[in-house]
Amino acid sequence: MLQRTLPGRAQARGAVVAVFLTGAVGLTAQSTPPANGGGEPERALQDDPQAKPKLIVTANRSELPAFDAAASIETLFHADLQARSYRTLPQALRDLPGVLVQETGVGQGSPYIRGWTGYHNVLLIDGVRLNNSVFRSGPNQYWATVDPLLIDRIEVVKGSSSVLYGSDAVGGTVQAFTKDPWTDEPGFSAGLSTFIRYASADSSLQGRGELSLGHWNDDGSHTGVLVGGDRKFFDDVEAGGGSGRLPNTGYDEWAFDTKLVHRFDEHSRLVLAHQKFRQIDAPRTHRTNAAKSWRGTAVGSDQVHDFDQDRSLSYVQYHSEDLGGAIDAIHANVSFHSQKEDLFRVRSNGRSENQGFDVDTYGFWLSFESKTQVGLLTYGFEWYRDRVDSYLLQSSPGAFDWIQGPVADAATYDLAAVFVQDRYEFDDRFDVTLGARFNYAAADADSVRDPATNAQIQIDEDWSDVVFSGRANYELVSDQLALFGGISQGFRAPNLSDLSRFDSARSNEFEIPSTDLDSEKFVSYELGVRAETERLAAQASYFWTDVEDLITRFPTGNTRPGGETEIAKGNVGDGWVWGLELGASYRAIDNLTVFGNVTYMEGMVSNYTTSLTQTTGDWLTRLMPLSGQIGVRWDEPVEQRYWGEALVRMAGDANKLSFADSTDTQRIPPGGTPGYAVLDLGAGWQVKENATLNLRCENVTDVDYRVHGSGNNMAGRSFVVLMESRF
Repeated sequence: MLQRTLPGRAQARGAVVAVFLTGAVGLTAQSTPPANGGGEPERALQDDPQAKPKLIVTANRSELPAFDAAASIETLFHADLQARSYRTLPQALRDLPGVLVQETGVGQGSPYIRGWTGYHNVLLIDGVRLNNSVFRSGPNQYWATVDPLLIDRIEVVKGSSSVLYGSDAVGGTVQAFTKDPWTDEPGFSAGLSTFIRYASADSSLQGRGELSLGHWNDDGSHTGVLVGGDRKFFDDVEAGGGSGRLPNTGYDEWAFDTKLVHRFDEHSRLVLAHQKFRQIDAPRTHRTNAAKSWRGTAVGSDQVHDFDQDRSLSYVQYHSEDLGGAIDAIHANVSFHSQKEDLFRVRSNGRSENQGFDVDTYGFWLSFESKTQVGLLTYGFEWYRDRVDSYLLQSSPGAFDWIQGPVADAATYDLAAVFVQDRYEFDDRFDVTLGARFNYAAADADSVRDPATNAQIQIDEDWSDVVFSGRANYELVSDQLALFGGISQGFRAPNLSDLSRFDSARSNEFEIPSTDLDSEKFVSYELGVRAETERLAAQASYFWTDVEDLITRFPTGNTRPGGETEIAKGNVGDGWVWGLELGASYRAIDNLTVFGNVTYMEGMVSNYTTSLTQTTGDWLTRLMPLSGQIGVRWDEPVEQRYWGEALVRMAGDANKLSFADSTDTQRIPPGGTPGYAVLDLGAGWQVKENATLNLRCENVTDVDYRVHGSGNNMAGRSFVVLMESRF
């Protein structure tokens, strides 16, 4: 049996080819990850300590060598998440090129991937969609309900993946693989793992404990069980420079999870899992009178604006690979996903409101792989059904809005699809991947408020979409230099939030239902090159996305009784987004590596801005400014127990503002968000074989800055201590 140790970065330097775009150069060598869920534990000590991460899953929905992917991909491992000490899952994506992570509140975060956020990106947890039909346009907080301490690795596929993952997979598809039981010694084995993190800027304390049990059965099968839980306390944030302490920014979280993996043999396994996450009183500070004005931003008027988020996921999955017959692999999933949101709001006049929703999502998917004379076929079908209850309670006038809360009440939403993809290898250096998908979506809501009459109305709509993709990968120099790219169609069917939202939107805006909407359509083009040698890893990608029938918000010309501008939605957005992403990592000497990346992006869509009868070209909302990072990393050369890193994160002025951005005065300063440069220092020590200590000083020079579109300034100088051990 392999001796398992903690995935310390100094111990697992890995090849330079690992996720160089994040600066995470020394990655843990990985065993083969299973397709569609059930992450394999990291193994820090392998026969080859320089082994590369061999396979990724999300790009092809089947195991594929990372170098052979015909798309821009990124992979973050558990060791990277710990070494950079990210507080949330969205934050873990902030160092990737082409990604801007906007944080409406400290406990909330939404990545913009190639210009798109919210329901234009798909998040999968072990192959199960997090996206549901109440996701809002623009940034939302739901990705922050995935516990980063549960994650074993993250795979990111940038660009459209609608053929494989359906509606919403426009800007990118992100898959979080959760931890497996990590005890597999002969007979019965047990182990404990502890994790503690402290950060000074918000006086936060996080702790997690895990119990792993394993048993080899008489028939050669193996059963493992992992039980984990964590508790987190976050106080008010101390911002940089003159901003100081930001009141009303603290909140609490807790999480619990368990996972059983039964391996029948080396090819087949059964996985049962349950995850529970709760976020308590997470404020949307910029909406309240406790907010601080920064460079001319407006201060909100609410006395209280706090969210409780409650998410649970249970699933049963079966995976079988290398069967050797007409069907070479089978992956099946049955899942139940529940998302609950409760907003407690006290307006400036003292009127209190409780509003929220419960969304129960039933999921089923079945996929197959077949090795044929015309290539590797990946095909299957999937179905998700949302059941939505929505409510609004208020102190006056009246006690209960019986029609709906923020979205339609007594509603269902279905997504069903069949898909097929073929990857054909012409030879060892050239392959082409073609795919197609038929998707059906249907919304049925019994209780929706008519914004004109205030009467109850119903929604009964459906949409059918067919999309195609064609991508290729050609190795100019075998295993060292490859050219990749292709054309992919994407789409997003209108969801219940588009059709029925009756709720506050951006600063001083109120959104009303828009029941007559069509699917959005996208065509993405990409051309890229990647290089991998013993010392150099580099990747450059150019992408262009054509946009048609984008569902956008626009003012109706009316004002709500509370003084907010009334907005509706329509398929009025036609336009484009293009960008260039560059990244490289170079091992200058055996133990010193320099790395960096840069992203430039532009995008425009048509919308009603100053006129309600004529659309005009408008910047894409919250367009990512010129951004990048540069860093250097040192690894102790003898036993590789120590490492150190210096990293500078930079962004230019975000002054290409859409009409909506210019009116979002509580989050975006007049004229745009100023640029910044922030220095982070980090170090790690493999204290013992099974204990790792990470130390960081973030924002060393105490810069007072804000990520574009966020509701608060980021933390100032912060000292972070992280200790992980395994027994």
